[in-house]
Amino acid sequence: MANTIRVEIVSAEEEVWSGEGTMVFAPAEMGEIGIAPQHAPLLTRLKPGEIRVQQEAGDEQFFFVSGGLLEVQGHLVTVLSDTALRAGDLDEAAALEAQRRAEQAMSDRSSEMDFAKAKAELIQAAAQLRAIQKLRGKGRG
Repeated sequence: MANTIRVEIVSAEEEVWSGEGTMVFAPAEMGEIGIAPQHAPLLTRLKPGEIRVQQEAGDEQFFFVSGGLLEVQGHLVTVLSDTALRAGDLDEAAALEAQRRAEQAMSDRSSEMDFAKAKAELIQAAAQLRAIQKLRGKGRG
């Protein structure tokens, strides 16, 4: 029985991280899911939030994704996202500014399309801020 599962986290620009994990936690559309080695095949959409990879030595790797897809096949978990960042690369000031701009755009909307885009940006900024706050609580921020 395998003790680890291969994890690849990829953004539109680059491979963000690749390694082995004993457990992967991800923000699926219907709620957080956990994936252990030998998990059944799965394809699910992700919402903005934190990906957490537990490793054999007890370390954890943290990432932020803007949404995307998660696929489990055999001994491989692949996360595909437009934006995927290592937790240490999250910028709180930039996320707060993005949140402020999105809130302003929502209040000054000129069309439903503008409102929908601003709402999506607000959701993403709020998810980044939650990830930053969560990491601070763990002493990693």
